[in-house]
Amino acid sequence: MSKKIYITTTLPYVNSDPHIGFAMEIIRADVLARYYQLMGNEVFFNTGTDEHGIKIWEKAHAEGIEVQKFVDNLSEKFKDLSGVLGLSDNINFIRTTNEDHKKAAQEFWKIVDKNGYIYKGPYNAKYCVGCELEKTDSELVDGFCPIHPGKELELINEENYFFKYSEFTQPLLDFYEQNKNFVLPDFRFNEIKRFVEGGLRDFSISRKKEKMPWGVSVPGDKDQVMYVWFDALVNYISTLGWPNAENFSKFWEEGFVLQIAGKDNLRPQSAMWQAMLMAANIKNTDKIIINGFLNGPDGKKMSKSSGNVINPKDVVDQIGTDAVRFYLTHNVSSFEDSPISVEMIKESYNANLANGIGNLTNRIVKMAENYDVVVNLPEPEAVWQDKEYVGQEYHDAFKNFEPAKAIEYLMNEVREMDSFIAKEQPFKRIKEDELSAKEDVARLMLNLFYMGVLLEPFMPETSAKVVEAVGTRTTPKEPIFKRLD
Repeated sequence: MSKKIYITTTLPYVNSDPHIGFAMEIIRADVLARYYQLMGNEVFFNTGTDEHGIKIWEKAHAEGIEVQKFVDNLSEKFKDLSGVLGLSDNINFIRTTNEDHKKAAQEFWKIVDKNGYIYKGPYNAKYCVGCELEKTDSELVDGFCPIHPGKELELINEENYFFKYSEFTQPLLDFYEQNKNFVLPDFRFNEIKRFVEGGLRDFSISRKKEKMPWGVSVPGDKDQVMYVWFDALVNYISTLGWPNAENFSKFWEEGFVLQIAGKDNLRPQSAMWQAMLMAANIKNTDKIIINGFLNGPDGKKMSKSSGNVINPKDVVDQIGTDAVRFYLTHNVSSFEDSPISVEMIKESYNANLANGIGNLTNRIVKMAENYDVVVNLPEPEAVWQDKEYVGQEYHDAFKNFEPAKAIEYLMNEVREMDSFIAKEQPFKRIKEDELSAKEDVARLMLNLFYMGVLLEPFMPETSAKVVEAVGTRTTPKEPIFKRLD
């Protein structure tokens, strides 16, 4: 039975160019979206850009650019990732500066206020502009935010509006208890539970417009603008047309809601946003997946100051879209931090793609072509419903939200086919036992066809090439993956 599934990434903050860390997040979301669609489900896949806040205001002014133009330019670069990274054609892209979103954010504010969870009061805090979050002394390391070491904290002392976060300590803990797999991996879930168990503090949800005018206006108060988190988090429902849209009812209220985020977004996604939803009497998210960080090969966090930031477009231009998609789903840990470099991507490319999938496809199709082996192949659509020929391990990996295990299952298939050819040598036996050798090649062709179809969520271009080569029994004129020097 078809299901309604809503998948969203976080919205990258447009204060700099896209980087490989967000490419990982959106590719992993795309893999899941493609799989669910291929399995016959209706999927709404969302991403976009977060465009308000003091970081953007300061960066635009530092560069002497009008703020709207600044975010327009950067937002377009993130939108262009759809083509660069081979994302699904039906991906939805929301900007938090569009009018529909701003109206939805204001309506959300009004509902939460009406329900008694907003008040005005003095705000004194140590604030990390890099995180756009308040920091307590216990969170600091040598007086700095651990995620942005060396960046001076901003000391805020003004009157703002607050969200009654403290009233949701027990409701959140009850929700976690009732939804024991709400956050993956489990160690991140334990981390957020410990944080909430420590007691929540009300947090500021506005700033004085005279100090930071770049934001959504607070309803009924022309002197205040919404704090970036309170505005940006509402995108997950405003993109569905909330509060009065069929998509919201179908995909959020009745469907399965899956959010994908990095570990620096654990608190906003799995606690702040969930409390906000409760305050507005809206259903909570069903599942949150938290990725680790991508670090340089030396293990250091990627940053401009370290000079180890990778622009995904640059890598795609060098190596190709599917090679980047493969590395970020196969070679990078599902939940832990992982090292990455252009050289590491190239090494994986040669080992797994040029010498693996590409070489194997050429060998098998060439034998079928030379020995006139005819194979009755199912329609690609039928492969997704085949419960006998496709190992349950592949589908279980997606069921457990670990597509890395699904692509490893396919790579094991590649290795097993290579081993079978090396052991049985049908290319030699064809002269001695033609029938048996042709039967072996036919099985290899069928296995290769299934592997090619099942590659589609991960590497859609490669999948199409493998399926075409097997279906037409024609060796590709150009290697699917040319070996890199």
